[in-house]
Amino acid sequence: MSESWWFVLTVTAVLGALAIMAWPHWRRYRVTSRFERARKRFHLRREWLEVDFLKGASAASRDRGLDWQDCEFEDEAFFATDRKTGQLRAFVGLTIFFSSLEDALRDRSAGTSIRSATAVFCFDGRDWDTDGRALFNLNPFEAIERFKHELEQVD
Repeated sequence: MSESWWFVLTVTAVLGALAIMAWPHWRRYRVTSRFERARKRFHLRREWLEVDFLKGASAASRDRGLDWQDCEFEDEAFFATDRKTGQLRAFVGLTIFFSSLEDALRDRSAGTSIRSATAVFCFDGRDWDTDGRALFNLNPFEAIERFKHELEQVD
């Protein structure tokens, strides 16, 4: 009977050591599968997300006296995680065609300005969302690089 507690202690120690060694692999698998589900969800909902982005961005630009005439999204999306919160974000390049509201009211044929930007989308753990935030004059890779102290690119 005095020898059985050594056996129980040894088995417990071995199982504990195995659990400690397996933990990083299990966690990496869990994070990877979560990312893959989020990426698939992004591609499934992309058209709706683009519409939501346009609504938010055009409303914000009207407050600044700009009228969005058109917007063209690039096909490729880049993904990064927030270093503090772990929140997943998607960055999509876009070209924006807009004119000032004053020019549009005066003359319909007023020149259209073209700007490049990056649209930002956030994943809350269940679904993607956007507030219409655009990072002007940056492509998605440059945007992630500029905020590299806050973001970590995901492959």
